[in-house]
Amino acid sequence: MSERTAERLMDLAEDHVRNAGYGGFSFGDLAAEIGIKSASVHHHFPTKATMAAAVARRYGDRFLASVARRLNETADNAIRAYRAAFREGLQRDGRMCLCGVLGAEAGALSADVATEILSFFRRCMDDLSQRIGGPDAEARAFQIMATLEGAMMLARVYRDIEAFDQAAAGLVCLNGDEPSATQRPQRPPSNPRE
Repeated sequence: MSERTAERLMDLAEDHVRNAGYGGFSFGDLAAEIGIKSASVHHHFPTKATMAAAVARRYGDRFLASVARRLNETADNAIRAYRAAFREGLQRDGRMCLCGVLGAEAGALSADVATEILSFFRRCMDDLSQRIGGPDAEARAFQIMATLEGAMMLARVYRDIEAFDQAAAGLVCLNGDEPSATQRPQRPPSNPRE
């Protein structure tokens, strides 16, 4: 199996997990989607857990590269980078953060997969804490990640990215100022199917 085939399998697995969780795919599903035999998937990924751990590791690496520190950035810039990365992923395909989806299932996942999910969140918390700075940086990093993951969930339930925008609106107000009119949350749609 070529490295390209392995990457394609990981891409498909990531899409399925972001859409329907760990149970949202099987090796048979992935094999059928790219026209190979299920046994061929096992050549690169002996188990579903091995594949899910590799997908989560790759997702974390890509995510952290997308939010990397910029020259002369402020704490608000760092938070905006995280918010933008979450929003762009949601806007691109309407799917959740892979590690957020798997994190909700962590108690039922293999140790390898759970370790990768925990690693993603620890890496994000450490990165944000360092970039925000100050005595409450770690607590603020937890708040930011919880808000962004929750905002993604609400946007998915409401089927409207505006729900994400409303839930994440106040994140960049580190200095205690009130959110601007464009940041101030509005009432989300009353019916998720609207």
